[in-house]
Amino acid sequence: MMLALYILAAIILVGLVLKLTDRSAENDGKPSEKPQECCGQHAVCERDSLIMTSDKIEYFDDEELDTFRGRDADEYTDSETEQFRDVLLTLLPDDIAPWARSIRLRGISLPRVVEQELLMMVAENRAAKAQ
Repeated sequence: MMLALYILAAIILVGLVLKLTDRSAENDGKPSEKPQECCGQHAVCERDSLIMTSDKIEYFDDEELDTFRGRDADEYTDSETEQFRDVLLTLLPDDIAPWARSIRLRGISLPRVVEQELLMMVAENRAAKAQ
């Protein structure tokens, strides 16, 4: 079990490094320009965004995670981390970003490894929609 977690962590780390180096290669040292106008896809943009745009808390059959409110991301045991991972892996792709916003609004810190997995999943979902 621990070996699988180490392998997963290594894969996540390699993916993040590759993603960061790919971004820097795209920019070639030039500052990126942000569009001045609206993209015209508000519902899509807000749905995929991890930025909190409202104070409305939405639950995803994960009320049991409220017991972790106020804990630091480094304080979770392996079994507690698995609880978060189980919820994350059962979410529909379009529910991942809203779930992350909900978790933050509820004052819950994700375990670091689950947070990294979540960020990778959100990035993959955005890339798939962009194609």
